[in-house]
Amino acid sequence: MMRSTILSLLLASASAFAPAQQSAARTNSVALNAEEMSKAIPFLVRPDKLDGSMPGDMGFDPMRISDIQTDLKYARWAELKHGRICMLAIVGMLVQQAGIHIPGSQFTNTDIFGAIKSVGFAGNLQVFLAIGIVEMANFNKHYDDGEPGDIGFDGGMMSKMNDAQKFTRQTQEIVHCRLAMIAFTGAMVQTLLFDKPLLG
Repeated sequence: MMRSTILSLLLASASAFAPAQQSAARTNSVALNAEEMSKAIPFLVRPDKLDGSMPGDMGFDPMRISDIQTDLKYARWAELKHGRICMLAIVGMLVQQAGIHIPGSQFTNTDIFGAIKSVGFAGNLQVFLAIGIVEMANFNKHYDDGEPGDIGFDGGMMSKMNDAQKFTRQTQEIVHCRLAMIAFTGAMVQTLLFDKPLLG
């Protein structure tokens, strides 16, 4: 039952990547200007707000969510947060399943779902408190003119870079974030479907 449910959800989500219908007027304008086509999906029109000015922007928005976003910086904040969490999560899963953990029997569970229960209420509370402190300290930055994702944890390294170097580093981060989100999703699906270790 669980496998068929997951498979049906995955198939349903694949429909999100079907080519969107374009109006005749827009299609005609695209024919005259090839630069308006998306880098990521060359047969689709590049959304207006995805003009390449943000790091990692390849014009990938098949559902055209950017059209309804008032401010893409808020969306980039969300993307970076989820990506950073997934980078930590997938590395944590692999390290735990490799047998590396801090002392204590409650930290030896290698099951990625069972480990949450094994650490108990106090351990999970510490994690949520840490997340809450970081969120509260940076909440107002989501709506100002600051750089998305800048929570001051860079140790001053970014201040020593020029604009081109910063753009390169930010592009590298968002690419790794996206890869980690895919890896995290894959790890969840593999565990639910096959109930085998990721490093098995």
